[in-house]
Amino acid sequence: MKNHNSENMGYVVFLSAVAALGGFLFGYDTAVISGTIKGVSAQFRLDDIETGWYVGCALIGSIAGVLMAGKLSDRYGRKPVLLFSAVMFASSAIGCMLSSSVDELVVYRIVGGVGVGIASIISPLYISEISVARYRGRLVALYQLAITVGIVGSYFANAAVLRYSLSASFDGYWLQMIFVTEVWRAMLGMEVVPALLFFIILFFIPESPRWLVINRQEERARAVMSRLFGVHTAGEQIGEIRSLVRTEAKSDWRLLLQPGFRTVLFVGISLAMLGQFMGVNAVLYYGPVLFEEAGLAQNSSLDFQIMVGLVNVFSTVLAMWLIDRIGRKKLIYIGVSGMIVTLVGVSIYFMLNTSVGQLSPFLLLGLIMAYIFCCAISICAVIFVLLSEMYPVKVRGAAMSIAGFSLWIGTYLIGQLTPWLLTNLAPSGVFLLFACMCVPYLLITWKLVPETTGRSLEEIEQMIAKK
Repeated sequence: MKNHNSENMGYVVFLSAVAALGGFLFGYDTAVISGTIKGVSAQFRLDDIETGWYVGCALIGSIAGVLMAGKLSDRYGRKPVLLFSAVMFASSAIGCMLSSSVDELVVYRIVGGVGVGIASIISPLYISEISVARYRGRLVALYQLAITVGIVGSYFANAAVLRYSLSASFDGYWLQMIFVTEVWRAMLGMEVVPALLFFIILFFIPESPRWLVINRQEERARAVMSRLFGVHTAGEQIGEIRSLVRTEAKSDWRLLLQPGFRTVLFVGISLAMLGQFMGVNAVLYYGPVLFEEAGLAQNSSLDFQIMVGLVNVFSTVLAMWLIDRIGRKKLIYIGVSGMIVTLVGVSIYFMLNTSVGQLSPFLLLGLIMAYIFCCAISICAVIFVLLSEMYPVKVRGAAMSIAGFSLWIGTYLIGQLTPWLLTNLAPSGVFLLFACMCVPYLLITWKLVPETTGRSLEEIEQMIAKK
């Protein structure tokens, strides 16, 4: 029996919070774009496809990031790869702020995307590997909470910078351009502050103990695990990990193609990609555009987007409380069902707004806030938890990279296609399409997703291997 009194939960939470800063930067980098679309499009005279490319280009970097993250982290460790992602975030922020052309801006957005892709894989992976089983769901969900805080942080920053630019004046050319005449530069450049904080604080965390065991550094692993879980539990877990590694196939990729693991790989890919076609990133990227479509001015649309971001944060806190109590699958059933209802409601709103006359934008705000609530307590909170739990320890980094690659392919397509879809299908058609995409997500969860709540990573691996 494990002695829960020997667990150093304060230290576990500290390490989880540090790793979750990668999620904050993920959210900030993803959502900061929403406040810059109008300014960048006007300055560089971008059409719908070019605007989609400006929004979606960072996701090319994210795809590259997830492809390299797993292999790099399996070879060099989780911590060095997180440090590399922090450098990418900071470089992107400075480069975007000082870009002299749209091509330069795109290049630096792609650099930031590499950081996003790496963080999206390694941060939840690190948290899952230092967590205790009964709290792992909410600790990995801390990463999702950090994403939502990063999102709403970017909304606040955008609104604050925009208001400041209306009254500020500088003698220097660069300051005047960044903070007043081309205020989108300041919005993108503000990311350097959390990026540098993330880089510095990473030096105060240890390497993942499970990675250390895999790489035959058991003394270092024992020291970390003893501080996390106590001496007795550390010895037990090292023995379990050693035993699993000894019995696994030598080839990472061959193991992923075995029955059982092949199924969970398909599940991870399917859920990661389908989740992007259910509308959440379209709302996060193009929320201000949608609110302006409903008749709001730019300042008011940013204020509405802040309210959407705050609902996202509070809903994620609720999901963290629920995820280890009622289970991963039940949260998906409840949340995705609500998403279908609210997406259909948004579609009907835009239909009536066009055919009957302009409706209150507060009705649209309420529907989108309800949609974000349902999304945040289900697919947003659960996906990173499931991806960090379902794969065998020896290939966890590589397998998460494959699922993450699928996630970012879907995200890129949504970012690229949404302006075109809004023009050609109208908002009503776009949101109806998102509602339809929720159905296969529910079916796959029902038929193929294992319930992992309350099990250790080693127990989950053995359960899947038996199937």
